[in-house]
Amino acid sequence: MSIEIFRDAWGIPHLRADSARELARAQGRVTARDRAWQLEVERHRARGTSAAFLGAGALSWDTLARRARLDDTARRCFAALERRDPETADWVRAYVDGVNEELPTTEAPEFARAGLAPGRWEPWTPLGVWLGTHILFAGFPAKLWRDEAIRHLGPGAVGLFATDGPGTAGSNGWLVAGARTGTGHAILAGDPHRYIEDPGVYQQIRLSCPEFDVLGLAVPGVPGIAHFGHAGTVAWSITNAMADYQDLYRERLRRTGAGIEALGPDGDWHRASRHTETVEVAGEAPVEIEVIETDRGPVIAGGPEGLDGGVVEGVPVLSDPTVVLDPPVVSDLPVASDPSVVSDPSVLPGQPTLPDPLALPDPPVALSLRHPPRVTEDLGFSALLPLLRARRTADVDRAFDHWVEPVNVVQAADTEGGLLHRVAGRVPVRAAANRLRPVPAWEPGHEWQGWHETPRAGLADGIAVMANQRGPAAPLGVEFAPPHRAHRITALLAEKARWSPADMPAIHTDTHLASAQPLLDRMERLGGLSPEAVTLRETILRWDRRMAADSREAALYAAVRSAVVRRLAAHPAFAALTAPPAYPDVLLPWLGLLPRIAFALEHLLRAEELYGVDRDGVVRGALEEVAAEPPRGTWGDTHRLAPWRALPEPDPDAAALSGDHDCVLCTSAVPGLTDLAARGPAARYVWDLARREDSLWVVPLGASGVPGSPHHRDQLPLWLRGDLVPVVTDWQHLTKED
Repeated sequence: MSIEIFRDAWGIPHLRADSARELARAQGRVTARDRAWQLEVERHRARGTSAAFLGAGALSWDTLARRARLDDTARRCFAALERRDPETADWVRAYVDGVNEELPTTEAPEFARAGLAPGRWEPWTPLGVWLGTHILFAGFPAKLWRDEAIRHLGPGAVGLFATDGPGTAGSNGWLVAGARTGTGHAILAGDPHRYIEDPGVYQQIRLSCPEFDVLGLAVPGVPGIAHFGHAGTVAWSITNAMADYQDLYRERLRRTGAGIEALGPDGDWHRASRHTETVEVAGEAPVEIEVIETDRGPVIAGGPEGLDGGVVEGVPVLSDPTVVLDPPVVSDLPVASDPSVVSDPSVLPGQPTLPDPLALPDPPVALSLRHPPRVTEDLGFSALLPLLRARRTADVDRAFDHWVEPVNVVQAADTEGGLLHRVAGRVPVRAAANRLRPVPAWEPGHEWQGWHETPRAGLADGIAVMANQRGPAAPLGVEFAPPHRAHRITALLAEKARWSPADMPAIHTDTHLASAQPLLDRMERLGGLSPEAVTLRETILRWDRRMAADSREAALYAAVRSAVVRRLAAHPAFAALTAPPAYPDVLLPWLGLLPRIAFALEHLLRAEELYGVDRDGVVRGALEEVAAEPPRGTWGDTHRLAPWRALPEPDPDAAALSGDHDCVLCTSAVPGLTDLAARGPAARYVWDLARREDSLWVVPLGASGVPGSPHHRDQLPLWLRGDLVPVVTDWQHLTKED
């Protein structure tokens, strides 16, 4: 059988083979050729062995990966895949074969810098990469934040701090039906928001064999095209549904002569599995960790002696946890009545309200994680081949019936007018309290009881917009992104009766910041300002609300916003939340007070009362601070791209960025901490169902992950401008590679 590799002018690989299996092998080969260093970093991260060459900075992640048993879960899921779906398992093996054929010949320079030699992939490694990429995607550490906020500030803190928090990935996606396009055929467009990494988290690729011909955005290390694809007669795309499908359990553990036991909901002690593993750390002594798993799941923090050496927030943990008095969490909590309206930001719509904080339980001594793949031994890989073979939206729909995680909102359209807008993934049915915070493993009522049916939705006026807001997935989640991006995209699409692919970049790059209004309102009504602060305020109030890189007014607004965030975070009312709790370092980004205030600023400024904080005084102080020392230059002078690299290195040419967290052009910094943006559009796409060759796409850097390659960063100027690369489908316009 033959495998052919072609490239277009941007170095994007187009692969052709005689069968789906040989095509998977070709995909593995070309991915290893273009992304060898990236593949090996992800393999080691999935196994919890990255600190061996990245150093102590990777130790916390490796510890989580080991304790959460990512590699073991991947092995189990692959073994189950071989039993349930041997064709897909064999297809995954072919991809791994291709990776292993190419890795030994890699010329990626990072291996020499890190003192690392390429290793060998196992059949389950792609599943481990998928797990490692998505284990924190649903943001289960947010439950720890809610726990801390409730404990120190009371139940109202849950809604006040509710928003798309640090580390949570999102996306924009919109579907325009044929009735609203110039061709009479649908258009799909959008941009996934992820951490911007070098190499990029998405790989532009085309896969062609007698069964199918699909182009799209692949996840390096995983065969097929899962998230964004165009098969000619049908196209699909996804956004993060913001569903809650991972639970944290507070565990009572004790050591016995035979090992470790965990107290179960039946009141009995049950044997927990336990072993030790050694994590190698470059330049430092190896670290031995204890891996424990209860009937709920792997213990990711703490143990029989508690968190951080037996002390939780300064409270000694008793050696016999059976004598700890711990009031129960009520599982049948009342729910806010109207999920469509948030009149009181202290209540999460459609979610449980909470009892008085004095009745809340003590902090946990150990935490276990329960998530669908560990429970079912299924990662949803059985969706991948049917997606490639799809010809109509009905085929895409059936393929996504196999989807597990992450839970996504799917949009699809075909050339016959078929449209699809649904949620896909596996969300457990369980008590409302499970969704909000860690729950006691020793109490009945917190078990999983089957799976939710995934909701479906339609179109309104020929369009469907998803931007992680409260939408069709509302019954499945707790916190969602603010509605600003979704409302803005909807408003922009309403401005024209007919749309074309060439029109879409103007939506991708829109920089209007609706979430600025609460701060502007407070600025406007302030009195007692110095003349310099008055001038600053008037300049900001004349601002067009666009976070453009060349905007001086946007820079001034951002400086005042950051000063407000810092002043709120320093207020004594929040002092109890400033000390990081004794959780693993890898979870602490979700527990930082300053970023939590930064992303919840809109709620905090609009709430009727905020723990006695004089918010007008805070804003007044921020205005005076910035007026005394205003920023130099424009928003783009400080709002710059800071991609993540496994081997950090300075970037003297860091690109100036437009956009902000709540803009459609979502380039996220952390106000009050830094204007540098580590998150943003990890790709942009426009899928045209009239003519696939009129489709468009772009990634932040380039198709190649090899430094020095002409295609390593050649798409960056286009990405910065909002331009897109034309999709090439004619094999005659491609260059064959040896």
